[in-house]
Amino acid sequence: MSVTNEKHARKMLREIGDSVDDGFDLLTGAFYFAALNRPSIIFEEYTDHMSQLACAAATPSILRSMSAENAARHLKEIIAVKYCYTGDLETYDDLQNADLFRVIDRRRGLPVALGIIYIHIGRRLGWKMRGLSFPGHFLVQLEIKGQRVIIDPFTDGRILDPSDLRGMVKTISGFDRELRPHDYTPISDRAILLRLQNNVKFRHMQMRNGVAALKTVEEMLLIAPKMSDLWWDAAMLNAEMENLSAAYSALENFIRSDESKINRLRAVTLMEQIKTRMN
Repeated sequence: MSVTNEKHARKMLREIGDSVDDGFDLLTGAFYFAALNRPSIIFEEYTDHMSQLACAAATPSILRSMSAENAARHLKEIIAVKYCYTGDLETYDDLQNADLFRVIDRRRGLPVALGIIYIHIGRRLGWKMRGLSFPGHFLVQLEIKGQRVIIDPFTDGRILDPSDLRGMVKTISGFDRELRPHDYTPISDRAILLRLQNNVKFRHMQMRNGVAALKTVEEMLLIAPKMSDLWWDAAMLNAEMENLSAAYSALENFIRSDESKINRLRAVTLMEQIKTRMN
């Protein structure tokens, strides 16, 4: 029986930070983020459940010569129909919806949290599964032998066609917005985890809980220590809370990780202002 505490979870997330973008198990990474807020959690209860889903889906007669569209329907049948995973429309902003342990407990979650489950099960079956960079709503791409379909894990694994995608992007980004190739570009597993945690950060900022938002940013930096946007967030949140030394240090890291000369000059100006306040 494996019990994971916060210290171990941080260690494992740092290892993800040292790895290549897709050089780790996506579901396990999401579990470690969830474990940061659980004093002790028994991983086997949740990994065993995921294995149960994968075994239920791995029916040889069904998997043989399956098309991408039929594979997507098969995932829906197992994950959404048999095991009742669905999007949480009633309490969408509940932080539990981004915690993979609670998502499994409740069978409800955010699009990206549910998407991680679809990706994990699909990969266990040997299929190519990727998250997409679709704005405002996480989608999953399933590919088999060059055939591709796009799945919405939030709406019970529904298969989306181009007209669905155009309608969604207009609903999310405005009527004048058109579907662009970037909207359905695959993203790395690291980017998926950051998107999951960005939901947590955003919820805390909505609730004006700067301490919790900063904690989330610092946790995200464990897996993306060279991501300049996160160092900027850390600097701004620390500055708002008068943690001036930490804000200054975060801006130093921002300068080391950002490639834009304009952004670096802006950071230097802020560092000078912070230094004045510190003195």
